[in-house]
Amino acid sequence: MASEPYNVLFLCTGNSARSILAEAILNREGRGRFKAYSAGSHPTGKVNPYAVQLLKSLNYQTDSARSKSWNEFAEPGAPQMQFVFTVCDQAAAEACPIWPGQPMSAHWGVPDPAAATGTEAEVRLAFSEAYRMLERRISIFVSLPLASIDRLSLKKKLDEIGRNT
Repeated sequence: MASEPYNVLFLCTGNSARSILAEAILNREGRGRFKAYSAGSHPTGKVNPYAVQLLKSLNYQTDSARSKSWNEFAEPGAPQMQFVFTVCDQAAAEACPIWPGQPMSAHWGVPDPAAATGTEAEVRLAFSEAYRMLERRISIFVSLPLASIDRLSLKKKLDEIGRNT
């Protein structure tokens, strides 16, 4: 096991919902083994209120949640990432900055709950479904034997997580 936490960056276009949810989930589920961050290629500058409400209802701390650019994590002095996951298809298709240290990456696409339309209950359901998908993927990820698995096998497992859950 690593002596320091594994740094993980979740990327989305707006960094207002899915990546914010993933950051919160991993910081809780990672139990000190992981330090999660989130960012966007074109951040909205604000966290979606439905994401905040959902996290608060599940007893997550939301005070530090903020929408920010992925450029913050490519600058000198930024935390070095061991893993980078895209959680939206648009961000996965964009040219990402060069991340120092060659982190492992995978695409874990999740439908955008911020784009949900309909009644308030339908919008809340979209956020709950995004949370469920991310929580499932992250729970599988944190159970992987990271210290003892070879890089190629780990890459395959990370890709599988994004395809099968």
